[in-house]
Amino acid sequence: MLRYTLRQIEYAVAISDHGSVAAASARLNVAQPTLSAALAKLEQQMGLQIFIRRHAQGVSPSPAGLRFLSEARNLLSHAQDFQRGMTAAGTAVEGELSLASFATIAPAFVPALIKGFMSKHPKVGFRLAEGTQDELFAGLRSGITDLALLYAVDMTSEFNVTPLASFTPHVLLPGDHRLARLKRVPLTALRDEPFVLLDIAPSRTYFTRILESAGMTPRIAFASPSLEVVRGLVGQGLGWSILVTRPFGDHAHDGEALAVRPIADGAERGVIALASLKQMRKTTLVSAFESYCMHHFRAIGS
Repeated sequence: MLRYTLRQIEYAVAISDHGSVAAASARLNVAQPTLSAALAKLEQQMGLQIFIRRHAQGVSPSPAGLRFLSEARNLLSHAQDFQRGMTAAGTAVEGELSLASFATIAPAFVPALIKGFMSKHPKVGFRLAEGTQDELFAGLRSGITDLALLYAVDMTSEFNVTPLASFTPHVLLPGDHRLARLKRVPLTALRDEPFVLLDIAPSRTYFTRILESAGMTPRIAFASPSLEVVRGLVGQGLGWSILVTRPFGDHAHDGEALAVRPIADGAERGVIALASLKQMRKTTLVSAFESYCMHHFRAIGS
């Protein structure tokens, strides 16, 4: 733990520059007793005498004080550079942005967001992370993550939440499923068929809630935290699923055809949002990226 403050250092350097406590007091507009007390405490904390006091002649640095003042000026210079750098980081659209994304959202949206934002602000770099909602929350709370792109489900009051877009969940069927001929599929028509669950929070509770709202208890045959594994299992005819994210092209990784159909009886929409920790002051970079994301999602529709 530091035993001194930058304010004490500034006072000592000012006293040296002006040759006396009285002159430094007038220059800084700080009371003489305040300066004298700060200097005395600093000397005590450092265990050395910085100045030689001469009655009616001001002060002059002691031999040890000369070395101290040299290092003190260097320290203050670094502190001023640090302040200037941090001020620039807080007001300029440049620097590094730490962006985390929910695992199923990242492939669909993050690359385009980064490319579009960097084309407008070439001095910006990104540090990326993907994970579950709990992992995203932990990154925000620790300060490692500036912003998290996620579904606005089970959010707590400690976060700022900026909604970006909402998407209607869909039924995912094997391409040759008997219901694939329908334009919209009622969930109840799938009541007795095996279900493939995207088993990652908060998707798990979100999709379960949709089924419960339709009066259904799903017969879960398979569960996976991977969006593509879920799509692959459905493509192989091992069950059906409900998803929000829809990758380009209605085929699984192995080439099997998939049928994507709206839910006939409607369902709770999935809201994609940006989250940040309320106790962290937003920099200009963070605010600029939030604004860009809002315009981006508005342009692509939902």
